[in-house]
Amino acid sequence: MKDNFPPNPEYMELHNRRYEVRAFRKSADCVLLRGMVRDDKPHGLYLEDDTEPLTIHHMIVDIEISFPSMVIQSAQVVFESHPHTECTGIVNHYQGLVGLSIARGFTHKVRELFGGPRGCTHVTALLSAMAPVAIQCAWSMRIASAREDKSMNISKEQMTPEQRENLFAMNLNTCHVWSEDGDTVATLRAGGEIEPPIPVMVRLKELGRSPDDWAKFRA
Repeated sequence: MKDNFPPNPEYMELHNRRYEVRAFRKSADCVLLRGMVRDDKPHGLYLEDDTEPLTIHHMIVDIEISFPSMVIQSAQVVFESHPHTECTGIVNHYQGLVGLSIARGFTHKVRELFGGPRGCTHVTALLSAMAPVAIQCAWSMRIASAREDKSMNISKEQMTPEQRENLFAMNLNTCHVWSEDGDTVATLRAGGEIEPPIPVMVRLKELGRSPDDWAKFRA
């Protein structure tokens, strides 16, 4: 995968933290989220003349989420690298994630259950980074399901107002574009379509394909 991080400035590097979250369609009603947080110290900083970076923290979290309810079905936390022997003593505490909704209010609940001395700072921060990815997956899950079952490809005009509302409910008020008083939501509520994502349109042009090749963007 291409590294899009800007080149380093001409200063001594002190720390490198990396978050990565990947999502997988386990089944038509289940999403697997896999997240990773890793802290590296540059070579030679902690141990003089060492030629390799030193990994201080490396935690991996797997979460299975039911779709479309977005309720966590299972959670697994693994510590690959950690600074203290006692660090791993908190791992089983994260079973408290099971049964929580990863949608609205999740980050607040995570802080409440696992913030400060109630959890691992690094895992808690990773969970907060994973939650928005789960919401993004709702779009991908619908597209994948529609490709499997063509009967799901019904137009906005054929939908009831409640069906249209459910399509974008998780995005409502998450940012200025999805403000409940904004143009995007007003268009969808009226049964209209919004434009496909800009990267999709750019890629279609690069491929020499017509925008018509893109199935109508569904919320």
